[in-house]
Amino acid sequence: MNCAERTGYPRSTLFARLDDQQRRDLPERTLSFWRMAGPGAILVGLSIGAGEIVIWPRIVAEYGGSMVWAAVLGVFLQMWVNLEIARWTVATGETVYTGFARVWQGFAPVFILLTLLAWLAPGWARASGLALKALLVGPEGFGSDTFWTVVTFAGAAAILFGPKVAYLAVERTVEILVVVVTAGLVLVAVAVGTREAWAELGAGILNVGHRAPGMTVKALFIAIVFAGAGGTANLFYSFYLRDKGIGMGAHVPTLQNPLRGRTEAIASTGFTFGDDPENARRFGSWWSYIKQDQMSFFWGLNTVTILLFIFGALAVLHPQGVVPAAGSLVWDEAAILEGVWGPAGRVLFLLVGLATLFSTQLAVLDGVSRSLADIVHTNFEVARSRSVNWWYLVVASVWIVAGCAITWVMENAGVTELGFLFNAAYMGGFAMAIYVPVTLYMNHRYLPSAARPGIVCTVMTAIAGAIYVGFALACLWWEAFG
Repeated sequence: MNCAERTGYPRSTLFARLDDQQRRDLPERTLSFWRMAGPGAILVGLSIGAGEIVIWPRIVAEYGGSMVWAAVLGVFLQMWVNLEIARWTVATGETVYTGFARVWQGFAPVFILLTLLAWLAPGWARASGLALKALLVGPEGFGSDTFWTVVTFAGAAAILFGPKVAYLAVERTVEILVVVVTAGLVLVAVAVGTREAWAELGAGILNVGHRAPGMTVKALFIAIVFAGAGGTANLFYSFYLRDKGIGMGAHVPTLQNPLRGRTEAIASTGFTFGDDPENARRFGSWWSYIKQDQMSFFWGLNTVTILLFIFGALAVLHPQGVVPAAGSLVWDEAAILEGVWGPAGRVLFLLVGLATLFSTQLAVLDGVSRSLADIVHTNFEVARSRSVNWWYLVVASVWIVAGCAITWVMENAGVTELGFLFNAAYMGGFAMAIYVPVTLYMNHRYLPSAARPGIVCTVMTAIAGAIYVGFALACLWWEAFG
């Protein structure tokens, strides 16, 4: 009897066989929330990138605060999506991509393609490089976009491949950067805040459903997707939970740096637990952690930071009619803040911008490399002769070289980093239209009853999926007939 017959998982002869999940008890949770904190903070570091410092401030600079509701909605919807992503990994120790493959292994090439289309062009590396350039030499100073992109990639590579465990380096770096960003934004809000700006921000949150004249369906889709991590970036949460040892992830070795010596093999498939009261209690304890992680870090902190970024643009850019050009948003806000606090204000906001964009670039490089390495190693027999750690190194290295080359080509062709970022959000929206319903389905279909979504999670995730699918279909119609 083959794997598909024993488990009910559809299987194609085109791919490597997925092994059965081993029966194993859930480990006991012994640590407090703050001892396990980290995965949600990395998602915040991802979220405060282009959506918060580039896309939404540009929208507010041009249209005012009338559509702030969409930013708040985007973060709220993604919280429910993240909960379902986490549910699979906590209960099985598998990445969510392996779950997709258990539904249909054809999702493997689909998500490889979506990942390449969305993330190959290095928008964050280029934007982060421009912020570093503005901080050190000014926007018109020494060096091309490509040069500063190379510098950014070099910094990210040093963090990923210097320590023995990539996850710990990413977690600690991003946590520090998130603290810098949050503290800086609070200071900026104090410096530029007016009663009128706060009132407009509040009115925009309540103005649900409004779409400003001139705002296309595609642009609104991009804005909602990148209010939060966005696209396949939400799926990175699965890797962070596993490397943190959350739930069944405690039974899986962490991803080791292959440049630092011998690494422990990571299994492609995971575990399932018996439907008994003890395992149900343990899952409930882990699930309590997941809810707290998502509500405090992703939903709470992410909502605060995106509103502070929007408020800065609402108070600084919109009143002056300034809609920043590509590559200059961080500099434009910093230059105006300089008029309030002098040179210290300019430096403060440039530091906030650099921390924001670099934290996203670091997490994206790590997450994309993990994703492609995991999909390839799990689903293709030819790839299993090498460890997933080796594939992670190969993918990251190729990604860096290709990113620098693409930046050089696009810079000489006159394509800005905004084109990179908008493309990532647009393709990410289509990815969400696929994986949100699939995640909800597999959690109901394959997990033990104690781990399956309840009515609230089911309804909220279904609503999120319907919104992403609806926008995706509307955009396809708009592309064809608009």
